[in-house]
Amino acid sequence: MQKILAWWIFTVRGWKVEGSFPYELKKSIVVVAPHTHFVDFFIGLAIRKKVHMEFVHFLGKKELFWGIFGVILRKLGGFPIERGKNLNQVDEVVKLYNERSSFHIAISPEGTRKKVNRLKSGFYHISKNANVPIILVGLDFGNKKVIFGSPFYTTDNEVLDKQKIVRFFKGIAGYIPNNSITEDIEG
Repeated sequence: MQKILAWWIFTVRGWKVEGSFPYELKKSIVVVAPHTHFVDFFIGLAIRKKVHMEFVHFLGKKELFWGIFGVILRKLGGFPIERGKNLNQVDEVVKLYNERSSFHIAISPEGTRKKVNRLKSGFYHISKNANVPIILVGLDFGNKKVIFGSPFYTTDNEVLDKQKIVRFFKGIAGYIPNNSITEDIEG
């Protein structure tokens, strides 16, 4: 299925890849945005196949991982995450990194497909607490491009780090352009 998706997106639809994934990294958090439509998931599967990143996993809310759908999502590299007010998803994901010698997860920083004024910051804290680099990946529907940024580690200046992240994604048009990233990251 991923092979057909990759062919369709990159050959028939004419998408291009700008930049590349740093395969030498044993661990990373791949931050993919803007996430504005369910079709982004299928674009992600096509990207994984096209640039040979099948080892990159993704997170999804636990409720999606039921029955045959759950089996398929796990087979594709999905990890169910329980969400709730009293749960610490950052610690849960950091534990996944600490238990493995090689691990990569793709995360949408918006946390939803709807328009948000501020990106969630969980991915930033996962990167910092697990000491893994962030790789920014833009899904530019306006120009039919997948844009890979250079990996970077969080620094002691969280404000500057977050400004860098927002600057990378600003101007990248999602499937629904009005839901693209235009603002800041929550604290």
